[in-house]
Amino acid sequence: MSFKSRLRPFVYAAAPWVERLWRAPIALFAGSGSRRTERWSSPGGLSVLVVAPHPDDEAIGCAGVILRHVAATDRVRVAIVTDGRRSRAIQNPDEMAAVRRLEASRASDLMQIERLEWLGLPEGEWLVDTLVTRLRLLLEQTRPDIVYAPSRVDFHPEHFAVAHSLALALEAAGAATAAAKVRVYQVQVPLTATLTNLVADVTPVRARCDQVLRAYASQTASVPCAYRLRRYGAVSVAGTEWLESYWQMPAARYIELHRTSPADWPAVFRGLRTFPLSDPLAWLVGRTERRRLAALPD
Repeated sequence: MSFKSRLRPFVYAAAPWVERLWRAPIALFAGSGSRRTERWSSPGGLSVLVVAPHPDDEAIGCAGVILRHVAATDRVRVAIVTDGRRSRAIQNPDEMAAVRRLEASRASDLMQIERLEWLGLPEGEWLVDTLVTRLRLLLEQTRPDIVYAPSRVDFHPEHFAVAHSLALALEAAGAATAAAKVRVYQVQVPLTATLTNLVADVTPVRARCDQVLRAYASQTASVPCAYRLRRYGAVSVAGTEWLESYWQMPAARYIELHRTSPADWPAVFRGLRTFPLSDPLAWLVGRTERRRLAALPD
């Protein structure tokens, strides 16, 4: 057994204590924003589209809210853009893609969504124009009231490319999405109080949310980060244990922020790591850019 393998049980045992150590300073960061924050709600009957760059991003970013939308009788579709073949959990890319599609199907069944849209573009090998066309057709078909989306507040090039493509697709869809609201979700990188303007208490669906996340058995390294983001979000909102945070904006605003090439976006953000030792850095790194984005005129 390697030294790393021998050390792993001690690392897992220490992780909850390190997380507790950071809750107070992160709560301070969470309470320092000036943006007005709304509570999530739904009147029911809404058309909701979730766009996920990889199979599991929808679970990491907004599994709890998806479950709440379904419970509110909203029509939810989840579009998985890429096949996730570049994950190294399985060495053969085709086998990896097949496993991740099966996991996405299981997660969708657990969430009881209306439809899983498996776009399945080969990860890292697709063209923006191809995705823009696919997403535009989907947007015109679903005419969503709400779109949950990745954003430039990230570090993953595939997430950047999908956010950029979605912006162009929203623009091309025109009237079909003009009235839509876009809700940016977190994938490892916290929005922080600077950008968060909508929060959802997902404590009542925590057990099912856990099942959805664990449906992605090949991606277990992402699960602790997803849990910690929800727990850190909850420290600033009384009566909650799990909280999902979003940056909500009109579709036109999302288009304006993501229309330009991702090559022009500052690569300044840091995400949570599997072990929580450096968690506060995810809130501190990129503060200037978050403030700049928040200050841009609507």
